Amino acid sequence: MALAPMQDVTDLAFWRLMNQYGGADLYFTEYFRVHPTSRLEKSILPSIVENPTGQPAVAQMIGNDIPALVRTAKELQQHPIAAVDLNLGCPAPVVYKKCAGGGLLREPQRVDGILGALRDAVEIRFTVKTRIGFDDPAVFDELLPIFAKHGLDLLTVHARTVKEMYRSEVHYEFIQRAAQAVDCPVLANGNIHSPEQAQAILERTGAAGLMIGRGAIRNPWLFHQIRQHERGETVFVPKGHDALEYIRRLFHAVTDEDAPQTSRVQRVKKHMNFLGMGVDPDGGFLHDVRRVRSEADFFSLCESFLDHDRPMPLIPFSESEKRLPTS
Repeated sequence: MALAPMQDVTDLAFWRLMNQYGGADLYFTEYFRVHPTSRLEKSILPSIVENPTGQPAVAQMIGNDIPALVRTAKELQQHPIAAVDLNLGCPAPVVYKKCAGGGLLREPQRVDGILGALRDAVEIRFTVKTRIGFDDPAVFDELLPIFAKHGLDLLTVHARTVKEMYRSEVHYEFIQRAAQAVDCPVLANGNIHSPEQAQAILERTGAAGLMIGRGAIRNPWLFHQIRQHERGETVFVPKGHDALEYIRRLFHAVTDEDAPQTSRVQRVKKHMNFLGMGVDPDGGFLHDVRRVRSEADFFSLCESFLDHDRPMPLIPFSESEKRLPTS
């Protein structure tokens, strides 16, 4: 199980916090932006150099300039990483409009050239995280032979197109096709939110493992719960006060104590956008938390929703009534 890279969220402080709750088996950095004049970003390097998890770290790059990507890959290999990963899935318009991340999926032959150059330059494991296409998943039939051709060590498939962002159902059949088409392990990515659903996805797709992003931000126990479920143990279900304590730890982990109060509250709101989806069915918590400005108001609001002993599965209410993926 891998913790997915999420820009401005899954940094060193968040890795450290996740590790306290059981943590992932593999951690991916936020992406290093690569262009002709880029340098390794000082804000991301500590995740590698100071990795507190005891688990392997994978350094992810995003870009389209082959010489710059090759240079950056060589620089990253001077640091304690287990692999170099290329991002072919970021759906942010500011990224794909520059033909990087998910934008590259519009040009399979360009992807072919980039992967060939990086496979030659990367002496350790080389991995790719991809979506199934830009606006049409039909291109996946063209991409799969390219991935197979370059001897990847791991392929992560987020089974939505770039244009679908995070809104649509996840097309698990494409993960299954990838697992059958490439020789390397495939990680299933996209909307994993419970141990039962995680098992169903693995059985449905034949994937070797899972990459979890938003689900782990919302529920830090998720990796631990999946392991418990796999072992046939009773799965821990947090209560309201457990979620409240997690929010307190999260706030102090990811915010700078010397920053202005409003900046600290704004910082943690990025994480609340994911956690809030599992707090109440009417969306009142998420609505209100987006509007608080002070630390006192933030914690008062959290306490009003979570200071109780009732079970809090922290599954998005929009997802909890959906069926698990079936074959």
